[in-house]
Amino acid sequence: MNSALYIGEVVHQRVSTLSHRLRYRLWMMLLDLDELDGLKLKLLSRRRFGLVSFRAADHGDRSGRPLRRQVETHLAGAGIDLNGGPIRLLTMPRILGYGFNPISVFFCHRPDGELAALLYEVTNTFHERHSYLVAVPPNTAGPVRQTTEKTFFVSPFMDMGLTYDFTVHPPGEAVSVVVAVRRGDTPILTASFAGRRRPLTDGQVLRAFVTHPLLTWKVTWGIHWEALRGMLKGARYRHRGPPPAHPVTVGTPR
Repeated sequence: MNSALYIGEVVHQRVSTLSHRLRYRLWMMLLDLDELDGLKLKLLSRRRFGLVSFRAADHGDRSGRPLRRQVETHLAGAGIDLNGGPIRLLTMPRILGYGFNPISVFFCHRPDGELAALLYEVTNTFHERHSYLVAVPPNTAGPVRQTTEKTFFVSPFMDMGLTYDFTVHPPGEAVSVVVAVRRGDTPILTASFAGRRRPLTDGQVLRAFVTHPLLTWKVTWGIHWEALRGMLKGARYRHRGPPPAHPVTVGTPR
């Protein structure tokens, strides 16, 4: 089975004039979209309330179409054909019915397992959603490095007109996703997740639930706590503008 858990930590480091750091433990699931219907876990609910649950409707365009078909449509728009290769989603589950993912990542592979593209799905606290799609050049060795312009409102304390630089170590025994935000050559913020692989079993799900209580609630609290700290330090509030006209922004390798 390719699906797994990753236990690790998130770090937010603002490096602009309003500098501060936020760090907490967190776990995510890596779900192979072709394995979802075959998962037989008592502690991972699919279509009902549970301690831990996954709902496909928490991702994509909320159209009800299968997630794989939605991702393949975005890939086709960028001229990428997986030829049936696996798509694996790194995301947090719902905890006690509550779900919120600031960022989830679809790892899109060719049939031979080589990574073809990454689709970064970003959700803001208004529950608006936008994705950034970047191809991975063939025979890429080491970490995947990509960049894209910021086109989607995420925080009232961050301008538009910024650039995201992604550095990703794809899932194996470990995984890491680093997002560095900059204005030109000036760094603004770095956010990262790094985790170690665990098998996706009922025992491991229960252990993750117990040792990381109220996971998604903690993430939402962390976002609002960070916003409060910014306000107390005098950060300027930016009003939310209209969402991007297109649901996907295409970036480039770097």
